[in-house]
Amino acid sequence: MTQKPALSFWQIWNMCIGFMGIQFGFELQVSNVSRIFQTLGANIDEIAILWVAAPLTGLIVQPIIGYMSDKTWTRLGRRRPYFFYGAILSTLALLIMPNSPTLWIAAGMLWIMDASFNIAMEPFRAFVGDMLPNRQRSLGYAMQTFFIGIGASVAAALPWIMTNAFGVANEADPGIIPDSVIYAFYTGGIFLLICVFWTVFTTKEYSPEELDAFNKADHAASETSKAQAAAHDETLIAPARHKQGGMLWLAVGVAASLVIYMTAASYRLHILSGGVIVFGLLRLIVSAKKDKGQTASAIVEITDDLMLMPTVMKQLAVVQFFSWFAMFAMWSFTTPAVTAFHFGAMDPSSEIYNTGANWAGVLNSVRNLVTIAAAIFIALYANTIGRRKIHMLNLTLGGIGLASFYVVKDPDLLVISMGLVGFAWASILSIPYSLLSSAVAHHKMGIYMGIFNFFIVIPQIVASTTLGLLVSELFAGQAIYGLVFAGGSMIIAALATLNVSEPEAE
Repeated sequence: MTQKPALSFWQIWNMCIGFMGIQFGFELQVSNVSRIFQTLGANIDEIAILWVAAPLTGLIVQPIIGYMSDKTWTRLGRRRPYFFYGAILSTLALLIMPNSPTLWIAAGMLWIMDASFNIAMEPFRAFVGDMLPNRQRSLGYAMQTFFIGIGASVAAALPWIMTNAFGVANEADPGIIPDSVIYAFYTGGIFLLICVFWTVFTTKEYSPEELDAFNKADHAASETSKAQAAAHDETLIAPARHKQGGMLWLAVGVAASLVIYMTAASYRLHILSGGVIVFGLLRLIVSAKKDKGQTASAIVEITDDLMLMPTVMKQLAVVQFFSWFAMFAMWSFTTPAVTAFHFGAMDPSSEIYNTGANWAGVLNSVRNLVTIAAAIFIALYANTIGRRKIHMLNLTLGGIGLASFYVVKDPDLLVISMGLVGFAWASILSIPYSLLSSAVAHHKMGIYMGIFNFFIVIPQIVASTTLGLLVSELFAGQAIYGLVFAGGSMIIAALATLNVSEPEAE
């Protein structure tokens, strides 16, 4: 067998169920962490910076896990060991997080929880590329999105369900996390473990030899592989080039840090300048390693792959930046915006605040339910209409939905606003990965899916360091304006989609 065979509907179903469990846990984090932070004493302008843990862990963990999973082969396979152990760590983190006694312990647990999610989540994107021929990848990523919608819609509404269906207490003393949130996290941990284990034990991966045979049989893939192999010749990125680039990035980062310090600007901006410094140092380290002939190390390969990414990936990077800037703003500000702007509540221990926070969870549930329908639409029509056109349309709808939170005053009508965001969310979770997987050779699938995560986490880091300041300084801490910024960013992402090349589906 030289051609990668099409998988049956149920085979794709089984390989994607695990992603539902991971996103169940991830949505509990998205919908409730701001609430936990506020309950434990965080101010509005601190929420976004506390959330910086999530993108920073992704920035570090995902490329490393992608690199490692490309080179892994065990009794469990190539990607499945990361699903297995990541699920165990994620479940433990979900059980511990809602019992955090102080704000800083909760912030630390967010680091651990998000790192655990990333260990399990990152190889799932490469898994679809490994297992499916190009013509089925839109279906595969849409199926993942379908399961994300199911799991996340239940997870987002789970505290509301706990209170209204099971009578679990939704209020607690000041500084104490309500039982409805605690039991929701416990449920999520168990559900995540079951779903991931289902995929691990019902799906068999292709061996490295089989994947090589499939790749050689496909002329287009073979050409891609040759081009990538040539591009990664160490002479194409000479040590001197890394050294020059490293010095430039280092100088810019140090200069920015000095300006921030001398102007007494917010310490949070040092996160951005510090990131520039770290990248400069990274390239200098790579230069030194290449001078010594140490070209096979992870840090060298990851950095070279970043510098030599495919054209489609560079084009998608712009779209991803503005898409994920918008999503991070939504995650950070939906709960404080809805509770303050639509319910008029500022005290996290009050009944009306917790009612508003639960309603924000319901809105996230609506978003994910719409995501299910949008995923089906994407699966059916992506190859005929064009992935790029569908993505642009969905991002536009999402931008309108986020901005409309400021216009819509009736909390009940916000289901329409958040429903529009569901179209964007379905596209964000599937179409960029489908486009990217068509442009990357199989032996680089994991590492490029990890590097692609840079363009997810960097905008979140930018948002976490700047949005809180903008909302605090320009809009007197009114969280609703964070959602307005999110809407504008999503519209920019839609326009940037016009520049993306679209590989033809086989």
